[in-house]
Amino acid sequence: MGNFGETIGKKERDKKKMKQRQEKAEKMAERKAHDKKGKTLEDMLAYVDENGNISSKPPDPRNKKQFRSEDMQISIPKNENREQVDVIRNGVVTFFNEAKGFGFIKDLQSQESVFIHVNQMTERIKENDKVTFETENGPKGLNAVNVKKTI
Repeated sequence: MGNFGETIGKKERDKKKMKQRQEKAEKMAERKAHDKKGKTLEDMLAYVDENGNISSKPPDPRNKKQFRSEDMQISIPKNENREQVDVIRNGVVTFFNEAKGFGFIKDLQSQESVFIHVNQMTERIKENDKVTFETENGPKGLNAVNVKKTI
């Protein structure tokens, strides 16, 4: 007679579990065989060459450059070292919408387009007028301020 506790379904489940355990053990053995752990420190090191590229070879000590900490500037340079730029620019109004109160000026020197708002004008302007203006940084680029019409 058969064992009362075992049924056909239970035997198949047990066979399936055993098969899964064997497959898992085989995978584990394969991983251990191909495992790349245990490398030496030298194998794991990476170096940066003089151009900033990562390489496996250490850099040549003959190409080493010496820097003095006194020569390094970490902060923003003082204003006395900077060149003074021409603050007043000349340009031509390429577009101006009086109803909406804005337009654009083409800078004659740099050929860039500068935004203008009606609040930044000292007198009324229209398209193709020659103007002088100063610039300031706005949220979307350069803005013209103190715009005056020239004759």
